[in-house]
Amino acid sequence: MADYSENLDHDTVTLYLDNDEEVECDVIAIFPARDGEYIALAPQNNEEGQVYLYRFSETEDESSPKLDNIEDDEEFEEVSEAFYEYMDENDYEDLDEGVTDEE
Repeated sequence: MADYSENLDHDTVTLYLDNDEEVECDVIAIFPARDGEYIALAPQNNEEGQVYLYRFSETEDESSPKLDNIEDDEEFEEVSEAFYEYMDENDYEDLDEGVTDEE
């Protein structure tokens, strides 16, 4: 895996939502859960503390990550728990709101 986490405060990802809205997000963390890796993203200028979780994988050229929606409720719960554990273990501040799976 490329080290996207080295300078997380500078890494961003543009999400293209189903309603054709573009959301520029900061990468909070890339963390292991279940049998893979997941990414946590926070929209820039995010006053509500919203966080999006996606399945994460690299593209062949490693120029940008590939993100897949989490469709299953059980998977989402496990990933959310793993995200909060990751944040606790790495001394991140608590997030104001919850975690969201945005399509």
